[in-house]
Amino acid sequence: MTGYIRNNLVKAATDCAYAVAGACIMPSVLYRAARHGRYRSGWGQRFGGITRRSPAKECIWIHAVSVGEVNATRTLVEGIRKLDEDFEVLVTSTTDTGYARAKALYSDRLEVCYFPLDFSWVMRRAFQRIRPSLCLLVELEVWPNFVRTAAELNVPVAVVNGRLTEKSCRRYERIPPFSRSVFERLSLVAAQDEIYAERFRRVGARPEITTVTGSLKYDTAEITDRVEGSAETAAKLGIKERLFVAGGTGNGEEQAVLDAFEQIRKNPALTGVTLAVVPRKPERFDQVADMIAARGLTLVRYSRLKRAEPAAPPEQGAVILGDTMGDLRRFYCLADVVFVGRSLVPMGGSDMIEAAALGKPVIFGPHTYNFTDTADALVAAEGAIRVRDQDALAEAVKKCLLDTAFARRIGENGRQVIRGKQGATARTVQMLAPLLGEKRIRNPEFRSRNGGLRPR
Repeated sequence: MTGYIRNNLVKAATDCAYAVAGACIMPSVLYRAARHGRYRSGWGQRFGGITRRSPAKECIWIHAVSVGEVNATRTLVEGIRKLDEDFEVLVTSTTDTGYARAKALYSDRLEVCYFPLDFSWVMRRAFQRIRPSLCLLVELEVWPNFVRTAAELNVPVAVVNGRLTEKSCRRYERIPPFSRSVFERLSLVAAQDEIYAERFRRVGARPEITTVTGSLKYDTAEITDRVEGSAETAAKLGIKERLFVAGGTGNGEEQAVLDAFEQIRKNPALTGVTLAVVPRKPERFDQVADMIAARGLTLVRYSRLKRAEPAAPPEQGAVILGDTMGDLRRFYCLADVVFVGRSLVPMGGSDMIEAAALGKPVIFGPHTYNFTDTADALVAAEGAIRVRDQDALAEAVKKCLLDTAFARRIGENGRQVIRGKQGATARTVQMLAPLLGEKRIRNPEFRSRNGGLRPR
């Protein structure tokens, strides 16, 4: 009885904390809804009103917070299908961009919804409607009421593609009773590398269920020279000379990229280079457009170019603002050199895996703690260039544009690094099979290979 009372008191305290936090951030939410069109839809689902396409089937619930995590699920979903194609897979996401990406990937075959708010009563309602047999949380996203509700209903919860930064780890360690009460309920932690695995253990994940499977993002990164739709994008852009792409840039970084671009164009051999800037967050598109125009540079918004029929190609030396969603990989495919953003500023870096898999010479700044293993492996193999500031960025871009043999070598080395790190999907699915129970796994490939793991 004591445990029951304690559990309910913790739930009530968590709900109160959420209510206070919600009241504090509500003005920001309303502003973003009015100014940027965010958070306007899906509120029924956010309060647990989720419906399934095939409620008679058993269900695997996959939650991926935003675009990067959603992209990482692509091979995982296919791997789960190999376990038993009769399982229904439900995908949820927290952000509007993540939801849109999941819809683009899965709407024709899977149910895609917004993730419910982590109030205890909302989660209870969501679980009653979804009735999952297994829940998978991509990277982290370990919400306390979500995990507690799953435990009460005896639904195993696994973290896949697990990633826990040192900063987040220290935060959890400041509240050990709370963090341990959440993480010890997990049935599996499939971490990207041993550093992340050890951090999960530090915050309470049981050592016997914490393992290393590698990063799913290596598997989803297609090693190819061609990307679907890139020919159409190339025709729209009409680029005759070299293209420098700065992708996934963050606040305070575009100024440095533009400074580097102006330095690059001072070289007589590079006056016709075109720059494409693709900010990571869509709400910053207008801000970056104003920044480019204020410098007197020729600005071309790709959203307008994309809609125009026929499109008038931008002039050489223009700055193209990639202000659409889902086109970054096409820009990378067309690039002669790629700078991966949020790395010149202390934001942890954007994903450099896809650009490297396309065989492009990749450059990033010193702040890559979100992708430490990948960045270090690429640099060590001379498959990417790490720069300290905008001046070094300008020099690295010039080197890649002027020395094509050097750029080609960097790109091929990077591609080999990505190829060598693939295989996480098969390892992850193998670890998930026993959580579903052998009697439900029809594919004999996944039977009797459980490694001793069992749902708690």
